[in-house]
Amino acid sequence: MLTGFVAHASSGVALSSVPGWHSAMTPSLTPPQMAQDNSRLFHALRVACRLPCAGGGKRASFTDTWRLAWHEPPQTSGNGVKLGVTVENTASHQVSDHACASAGLPPRRLAVAPMLDWTDRHYRYFARHITRHTWLYTEMVTTGALIHGDIPRHLRFDPIESPIALQLGGSEPADLAHCAKLAENWGYDEVNLNVGCPSERVQRGAFGACLMNEAPLVADCVKAMRDAVSIPVTVKHRIGIDQIEDYGYLAEFVDTVAAAGCTTFIVHARNAILKGLSPKENREIPPLKYDYVYRLKQERPELEILINGGVRTLEDIDSHLQHVDGVMIGREAYHNPYLMAAFDARYYGDDHPVLSREAVIEAILPYVARELAEGNRMNNLTRHILGLYQGQPGARRFRQLLSDSRRLAEKRVALLQEACPLGTSLGTGNRTDARVF
Repeated sequence: MLTGFVAHASSGVALSSVPGWHSAMTPSLTPPQMAQDNSRLFHALRVACRLPCAGGGKRASFTDTWRLAWHEPPQTSGNGVKLGVTVENTASHQVSDHACASAGLPPRRLAVAPMLDWTDRHYRYFARHITRHTWLYTEMVTTGALIHGDIPRHLRFDPIESPIALQLGGSEPADLAHCAKLAENWGYDEVNLNVGCPSERVQRGAFGACLMNEAPLVADCVKAMRDAVSIPVTVKHRIGIDQIEDYGYLAEFVDTVAAAGCTTFIVHARNAILKGLSPKENREIPPLKYDYVYRLKQERPELEILINGGVRTLEDIDSHLQHVDGVMIGREAYHNPYLMAAFDARYYGDDHPVLSREAVIEAILPYVARELAEGNRMNNLTRHILGLYQGQPGARRFRQLLSDSRRLAEKRVALLQEACPLGTSLGTGNRTDARVF
């Protein structure tokens, strides 16, 4: 296990000298995991040290005066580990919202949308075994839930989920600033403000899509969060609300919020109908107006613009990327998750071996066992992977077995292996790579 100190040549220092660190925070990673999974270890170190990070990957700068830097390869000796890492005392460093690359993070070329009840930590852990670089967003978490509720339950995540963004719902600048700081302290790579949800419950809380009518307030919220943290603060919103279909309304909203320092906008290319349509109908009935989002990017090249809404195929993504900086995918990434297996090579130039579907199942088995041991329900885990074999022989049986309440009640991890379509087996050559990370 990690011995509690990191060293490199003569510049190594004890982790105990890093503010906020103590031995109980040491990540539980074995030497093989360290050797194979530098990015996970790096993230685990910064979370363990409670150091707000403005980046990740091989080198990252922290928002206070500490920096960790990799020097490969890591070294192991005996039962302990001597890592090729230095901890340096440096000047404070700020990272621009639009500078993912300089922060050691992948660009927001692709992202999975925040989806209530779907993009929880179990789904995100599963999805990260399919794509390394795609940004993952949490379900929307309200400021009230964090201020008055169970913070670990809402903010807990596995280090391998990075790059990861926390989506917040709220409209009080001070509350949002407090919650953004919590996100940074927990190790999130971005905070996103929800200005797109049309549900009546959200409207009663005076946030979500109804905030498009209050652009100055949104700007105040963004400024308060940006003043509180150094990780990026982004906004997800619609192109308009109700019967307001004028492009000028969208442009004025973006300009007002951009003046507060926001440089990244994720635009759902539909209006939000606040009365008369359910959230589901709001995702389907208002027409898509991609040209509004394309024009927004064309007229404001200095802003980072991601498009969302109706994206289902790689061809859809290819088409959008000719006009905007990135694409956010919603339900297709949930119902057909193996679509994401093509993302890293196609859109990030990373041609690492991709895990087969069977290997994805094998890779998550220890996680499932750990969660069951902590008292989690099997259905909370299996429901997120039902679409893994979509369009493949045996997909129906896979879904049936992993939805069978009698079998799920047995809490047998082996059920996931048994559900894999006949003709496949785990650990016998179907795995294209032992680890992606």
